[in-house]
Amino acid sequence: MDKFKTVLNIFQKQQATFSFGAVALLTAGGEQIFSTVVFRCPCSSMNFTYGNVFLTVPALVLLLLGYILSNKTWKLFTGACTNNSKVCRKEKLCSFIKVITQITLNAVVAPASWIAVALLNGSYYECAMTGFNSTSYKKQVCVGKSEVCLKDLHKLPCGKSSMSPSDSEDVLLIIRAQSQMLGWLVITSIAALALLLSCVARCRSPVSYLQLMFWRAYTKSENDLFESATNEHAKKLAERNLSSFFELKQPTPIVTPDKKAWEKVSGLYKFSNTDHYYSILHKYVETCKDVNRVSVKSESGGFGNPSVLSFVDDGKAMF
Repeated sequence: MDKFKTVLNIFQKQQATFSFGAVALLTAGGEQIFSTVVFRCPCSSMNFTYGNVFLTVPALVLLLLGYILSNKTWKLFTGACTNNSKVCRKEKLCSFIKVITQITLNAVVAPASWIAVALLNGSYYECAMTGFNSTSYKKQVCVGKSEVCLKDLHKLPCGKSSMSPSDSEDVLLIIRAQSQMLGWLVITSIAALALLLSCVARCRSPVSYLQLMFWRAYTKSENDLFESATNEHAKKLAERNLSSFFELKQPTPIVTPDKKAWEKVSGLYKFSNTDHYYSILHKYVETCKDVNRVSVKSESGGFGNPSVLSFVDDGKAMF
């Protein structure tokens, strides 16, 4: 595992900014389990397909899980097909694409980690490229070797080739070196892209550094308290209803928000320079005028936020 420490350190150092260190760590651990327990190169004409499936399909699954586990995904899609908003289609589509892009940037960390660690390991790439049906590639890795190398290249991962042990090891070393170079290229690209996006997001931040820290702390506290209050209020309502049902008595009054109120606090937050609200719930509480708390006007624009504020609607994923 020593050869993966550098990769994990890169992602762990980004945890303060992206909170992705734990995701990258779990992904790297999962790749180790797959490569040692599940993966078995067939050493046949299926090598190329089999190796690429293990290299790319788990990454695709992790990407889809990233979308599924994102709270912002469900805030964006829940009720979207019944939304009666009069926002112009072009503006709505642009806002939709902007939010999807932010979700994707969060979700892509796990699949990128999988691919980077898998390439450094080299097992999947080695299996795939020994089955790559390209004469020029085979000649490249078999340079200086006998014709048996071209014929038995697909058998090398299983040690069944007719080549001498030293020639087999030389060819495998070339393929592993290619894999590891690609792995470091992926890691460097991820680190450079993360730094670039962070710099651009911070440069275009509408708030100062200290206010951004406060905003993050507020958002985390609101999400935690909201979940706790939701569970407690739901429990009280359930207990009241059960008590009324089994004891055959009139239910005691318990006030809960109506449908319009839930709709207004369930949307995606839109930043505005003209107010000082830290979330959609904060805005709702501050701008409601009547007792029933349903008079706050709906936002007339889209729901895109500056990239530096993408954490506002993340919260905890609930289904």
